[in-house]
Amino acid sequence: MVTIRKMSSLSAPNVTSTDLNAEVFEKLARARLLAEPPVINGTHASGDDDLNPDAGIFSSDVRHAAVLIPIVAHAPLSIILTERTGHLSSHAGQIAFPGGKVETDDASPMAAAVREAREEIALDGSFIEPLGYLPTYRTGTGFIITPSVALVRPGFHLVPDPAEVADIFEVPFQFLMNEANHKIDSRTWRGNERRFYAMPYGERYIWGATAGIIRALYRRLFSA
Repeated sequence: MVTIRKMSSLSAPNVTSTDLNAEVFEKLARARLLAEPPVINGTHASGDDDLNPDAGIFSSDVRHAAVLIPIVAHAPLSIILTERTGHLSSHAGQIAFPGGKVETDDASPMAAAVREAREEIALDGSFIEPLGYLPTYRTGTGFIITPSVALVRPGFHLVPDPAEVADIFEVPFQFLMNEANHKIDSRTWRGNERRFYAMPYGERYIWGATAGIIRALYRRLFSA
């Protein structure tokens, strides 16, 4: 069973992303993240509609999913991301966190996220220290996602599942937690212009729900 140790509200350290090592980050995360899974209801702290409040495209057939935000505890900190394979029926080729549907036998969204990380990239659970949750994130494709944040001890060996993952890579945590790197781009979808967050990193184009969740993590840790 995946458990999350609570930290007394003695305070979240007053730091910026440039100050962080693994120890300071863990204290900050435990103080500011949710210790229990957020309730799945009609209220969401963020979502694909943040920049498109009048789009009105959201599906009423919502599905619950969980993603793992795996923050590697080396110096400097980094976040593990994946590139989805090009043949998938949805979000093919996009940059994503490990994750997927929460099954009925998953003990929690964190347990689902850890299971999916093992299945998709062979990340062994013995390297994972759960830290907490972000509020749910709703996508325009009908998913309510529970982002589950964890610290990952170095020494792991990752292997992509070729059915789902084309590549695995890391991005510096400091880069993703720098608001100057949070761009707003747009595309035409179903005849309407859709705006979204994007965080280009080298040849990687991080956008959509993944960028939106990264933005939510930044706001939770450093803008609270």
